[in-house]
Amino acid sequence: MLFKHIRTHALMLALASASISFSVSYAGAEDLRIGTQLKLMTLDPHYADLNENTSLLSHIYERLVNQDENLNPQPGLAVSWARVSPKVWEFKLRDGVKFHDGSAFTAQDVIYSIERVRDFLKTPSGGFQSYTKPIASVTAPDPLTVRIETSVEAPTLPIQMTAILIMPEKAGGGFATTEEVNAGARPIGTGPYRFKQWQSGELLGLDANTDYWGGMPAWSSVTFRVIESPAARVAALSTGDVDLADYIPARDVAGLEERGIKVESTAAARSNFLQFDVSRDQLPGVTDAAGKPIANPFKDARVREALARATDRPFLADRILSGYGTAAIQMFPPGIAGTSAKLTVGPPDYERAKALLAEAGLSDGFSVVLAGPGGRYPGDAESLQSIAQNWARIGVKVSPVVSPFSVFMTKRSAGEYPVWYGGCSGEAVTLCLDAVLAGADGAKGTGSLNYGGYSNPAYDDLLSKAKALEDGPGRSEALAQATELVMADHPVIPLYHFHLIAGHGKKVGSYTVHPRGWTSAMRAAPATE
Repeated sequence: MLFKHIRTHALMLALASASISFSVSYAGAEDLRIGTQLKLMTLDPHYADLNENTSLLSHIYERLVNQDENLNPQPGLAVSWARVSPKVWEFKLRDGVKFHDGSAFTAQDVIYSIERVRDFLKTPSGGFQSYTKPIASVTAPDPLTVRIETSVEAPTLPIQMTAILIMPEKAGGGFATTEEVNAGARPIGTGPYRFKQWQSGELLGLDANTDYWGGMPAWSSVTFRVIESPAARVAALSTGDVDLADYIPARDVAGLEERGIKVESTAAARSNFLQFDVSRDQLPGVTDAAGKPIANPFKDARVREALARATDRPFLADRILSGYGTAAIQMFPPGIAGTSAKLTVGPPDYERAKALLAEAGLSDGFSVVLAGPGGRYPGDAESLQSIAQNWARIGVKVSPVVSPFSVFMTKRSAGEYPVWYGGCSGEAVTLCLDAVLAGADGAKGTGSLNYGGYSNPAYDDLLSKAKALEDGPGRSEALAQATELVMADHPVIPLYHFHLIAGHGKKVGSYTVHPRGWTSAMRAAPATE
């Protein structure tokens, strides 16, 4: 689902010291060593909806539906799908696929995986249940057909299926617990790589699946080394200790290129933004020039627009992110389905911003605390300092407050901040349009990241109608119109879409960075002589 801002605190204690190993011999292509910031938390592909787990376990397990670089759905374990009625989807499965233990992949494995997520696992953060919530029943008319009936119309069910990795049905019935999956039995999937070893928080070792339905994998074995420090990852890549490294800081790109390291990047399918508290009448950290509390200025759209116009987004992308970022004016980068080509980023307009503040009765400006995490996202702390300088030019005095991510999250949840730095990502732009900008509604599953209490019934209605449309140009245009409407009200200030940067040495001929931030051996091609 969304790029998670919540870490799962209830994983089993056994994970902390887990060390599981199996050995498979295979003589073929070269070994690939990857230095990654992604720390695999569990071998259970359904336990925690976290990018690190999904990214690494996708080597072992596969999805019914994949996503390309523009987040468009592509065949995976399902070769095709069709909406046979408003509430029924039918998926045709790939024939001849086998799990790593040699057993055949069938519709029963899909049923097992969906029902395990929907009915069995009770994870602290809800895991993947948001994807299965509308599913009323899953049946198999034949071994290679899955029919999914939903309780409400689900026009984007194929996209939702990109989140669910398929496990084999448990022999003897029932569902495997997460403890059982982590206890030492070899994880079995249909993916291009077989499980070899795992040391929690340290490494994941994989061997090529020589019987893979998609053909022989490019690498004989793959080892993911967890190197959480960006500096240490860069050093390991520079010295040749790893062949590929992910999440490279922009500041290190030039030095790596001087050493002959090739760097690849793409704009992430996400945005980082400033979010206003528009729900309360008074806010902590907001005062007039004399230090006296004032009414919440962010309830006035003119104030929000003034601050948006005073924010130099191109500077953030070009200077703070060293060019490895795209200035943002909406939730996802332009070109991805559901974004608007009409929204463009311009330079700051300080004079218009001052005029808007004056119209709102704040010609003398005001003081505000601007909060954010430090080191969680590229350019987060530095962006707050730059924005403070921007806003000072229209009379708004900013006190940037940077905290470790966990501290920031706790204080934001407690309502201690008036405006803050946030982020959102996912497999489709609708997730962020829903989570960040739509009104909070538990029944509809909207507003989960709408911490500022923003409410716009006209937008909610337009978004709801757009989401009811089946995937295609009409749906994309309707989502773009909803985006245009809500962005004109400035409930958030999109700052940038930071670029995901990876580097590789000479053993790797090319690497394609995915906008979802997945680090994948399947996207690395060996160099040719």
